[in-house]
Amino acid sequence: MEQLVLKASKRTETGKAAARKIREEGKLPAVVYNHKGESTMLTVDEAEFTKVWKQATATTIICLDVEGTKFNALIKDTEYDIISNKNLHVDFHALDDDQKIRKILKIQTTGTPVGVREGGFLLSTAGASVKIECTPKELPARIVVDIDALKIGESLCIKDLQLGKGIKVLSDPETVIVSVRA
Repeated sequence: MEQLVLKASKRTETGKAAARKIREEGKLPAVVYNHKGESTMLTVDEAEFTKVWKQATATTIICLDVEGTKFNALIKDTEYDIISNKNLHVDFHALDDDQKIRKILKIQTTGTPVGVREGGFLLSTAGASVKIECTPKELPARIVVDIDALKIGESLCIKDLQLGKGIKVLSDPETVIVSVRA
């Protein structure tokens, strides 16, 4: 996946009136928090952010370009108005490239198991997820597991996931993600 880049500029005005004025200009008020909890107020272009937001997952690293200074960040939170169908505010979390972070990622499955084609039933854990720890550059955007090879009586557990070097699994390795039963 290519790196998503978002341009931002610093702002000094705060409050509802300032936020309303920023939105009228086609921009979004934003805040970026560093690993120490310190914050910097920003504005980002609303259309640019929406494009990035529609492509991003909870673990997609975005390159924030704040007036020429670039750093990696995650979208921490957004305030979204369902009536106007627009974002109203966004919070970013700036990443320290050497500091390990912990994230919970949903596990997506793909394929139809052999056991299901032979008459078995697929039992899946709804919303299966795994908690991992790694540096930002090792953080996967998503975890997709092919379950085509599962036969009747077989299960896929968290310990069976191939996540790559540098990723430490913090969830119980014996947790079943999917299984095929007769």
